[in-house]
Amino acid sequence: MAPVAKQTLLVAGASGVIGTSAVEHFAQLPEWEVIALSRRPPRVAAGCDFRHVPVDLTDSGACSKALAALPPVTHLVYAAVAEAPGLVTGWHDAALMARNGAMFENILHPLAASGSLQHVTLLQGAKAYGAHVHPITVPLREDGPRDPHPNFYWLHEDALRNASAQAAFTFTIWRPQVLIGTAPGAAMNPLLPIAAYAAICQERGLPFCLPGAGDGLLELVDSQLLAEAMHWSMTCPNSTKQTFNITNGDIFVLRHAWNSLAEAMHLPVHGDATTDFVAFFAEESNQQAWTALAERHRLIEPSLSAFLGQSHHYLDLLISPRLAGRVPVLLSTIKLRQAGFAGCRDSLRTILSALARMADLRLVPPLLRG
Repeated sequence: MAPVAKQTLLVAGASGVIGTSAVEHFAQLPEWEVIALSRRPPRVAAGCDFRHVPVDLTDSGACSKALAALPPVTHLVYAAVAEAPGLVTGWHDAALMARNGAMFENILHPLAASGSLQHVTLLQGAKAYGAHVHPITVPLREDGPRDPHPNFYWLHEDALRNASAQAAFTFTIWRPQVLIGTAPGAAMNPLLPIAAYAAICQERGLPFCLPGAGDGLLELVDSQLLAEAMHWSMTCPNSTKQTFNITNGDIFVLRHAWNSLAEAMHLPVHGDATTDFVAFFAEESNQQAWTALAERHRLIEPSLSAFLGQSHHYLDLLISPRLAGRVPVLLSTIKLRQAGFAGCRDSLRTILSALARMADLRLVPPLLRG
């Protein structure tokens, strides 16, 4: 039997929560050659065969030079994003939107001009529906008119549609909900502050109390499930030039799951809760506890701030009382299921599984007991 011709996948933003899972998923498949484009290598499981290319996506010349040295790229997953400190202010910053737009075009245009590009996977999110700027109705569906608010998503999408029409490649746009993955330093991965909080509570003998409200309705997405969906979309005609919401398929309330998380880690939950996660991680005693943990367990990232990225700001936003009092941001996934992708996950198991994988990768100490 003749060997199967390999496809070449470029993952831009490869060290983030989406990019890491994409690299890990495709790099374990023999028919794919995977190139990870990011400033730092993604932290993935052993046995993943991929090539890492460090590049600054804001530098168009550096991007063109790096891409010219690669084999012909057939598929692109674009999962890179530039965020502002504290996250929320950057969502309204025109200059940051323009920066994100330019970063995408620095990758898209050279690949489109190469003639080898077959498919682009582009990431948006629930902010496409304007939930961060005005009241919304639920469930949120993909096929309504574009919400008229400034967003770099629209810069990306317009550039993508224009390039696709000219260069004759296909694409799929994804709108995931709250992502859960293992990537350290990610801007919007709420698992990072949960894991670091648990580790420091274990180290210092503190109660694992949930700050904030935490009783709002959430939909989570296992980043590994998203990688499976992206793979499906690359070969499914029903996904061509389509936009899909994606969630795990269940509803999640962090406060209702908190006791189960604490039980799995043998942590007490009774006591005084910290004000919020940002304040907790700013305390010198907690930073020192992480440093001690990192040295004793030989963790890959000894810096607590580098491990967290902006994710503690994101988790504080998710559990804030002002969000709990609003209409929840819930996405319809009917379109995706009718198109043929029926994958799903249990959200509590997603968190527990990801905590175990993070310990295996030496990103956190072993947290789960038994």
